[in-house]
Amino acid sequence: MDFFVHPQALCESTQIGPRTRIWAFAHVLPGARIGADGNVCDGVFVENDVVVGDRVTVKCGVQLWDGLRLGDDVFVGPNATFTNDRFPRSRQYPAEFPKTVVENGASIGANATILPGLTIGRGAMIGAGAVVTRSVPPNAIVVGNPARIVGYVGAEGPAREAGATIAPPPGPGRVDTPVHGVSLHRLPRFADLRGALSVGEFARDLPFAPQRYFLVFDVPSAETRGEHAHKRCHQFLLCVAGSVRVLADDGRQRAEFLLDRPDLGLHLPPMTWGTQYRYSRDAVLLVFASEPYDAEEYVRSYEAFKSLVG
Repeated sequence: MDFFVHPQALCESTQIGPRTRIWAFAHVLPGARIGADGNVCDGVFVENDVVVGDRVTVKCGVQLWDGLRLGDDVFVGPNATFTNDRFPRSRQYPAEFPKTVVENGASIGANATILPGLTIGRGAMIGAGAVVTRSVPPNAIVVGNPARIVGYVGAEGPAREAGATIAPPPGPGRVDTPVHGVSLHRLPRFADLRGALSVGEFARDLPFAPQRYFLVFDVPSAETRGEHAHKRCHQFLLCVAGSVRVLADDGRQRAEFLLDRPDLGLHLPPMTWGTQYRYSRDAVLLVFASEPYDAEEYVRSYEAFKSLVG
């Protein structure tokens, strides 16, 4: 064998990658597949219909049930719980267990609970004790019961820390950001006893000529919107009431922006992965777009987006 099994472990599978270590009191059933350079700690149970990628760490006290797929470089903390049946009954089994997928590089904290049939996105971070009832977007940080997004992890390289925001320009103008092509704009604002007014001219203040607009409002604060990129379309975001946080990702760099005043705009060029979250209850987000609506122009998979941007 080119993998290690502790004398007090029971490994019935031969589909174990090189240099993987299986420690005491772990039990791996015959159908399980575990990749290379893995670390399966004490007291872990792995059922038959389980696939574990390369360089995965599974800490003590975890059970990997049928239908679970762990990608490469995944971390599973001690006593994290995966489930595979939403309505379990003793000695009653579904025809097929739903697939739960944890994508490459995701981390699951100690004592977290993951409901069946969900996808934990690439690079996501599940906080200790979180109860995950819905799929988690790539790179999202979620905590609580039920789990809610509280931020996004930094990109590879010289990344900003999770939760950091880019400061807007102090007066009318724009500031470029570490995310390729993304810029933050301060529009003119005038205020007197009669109230306040903010104004912009499309030809001068926007980096493109809009062909449509849409409004996003009445969003429950728990909801996340966006989570896609556009192949050709530019977007310019203005939060005309309330506040919203926007994550922009070019595939290499990632930054977060707080839009909390109507004279503050954000330009997202094509092939920028955009996510909006933590809407205030009164938030109204106005978006100008450079193209008419075209469903084929969207990139809705983060893996596909990463592939397209190289």
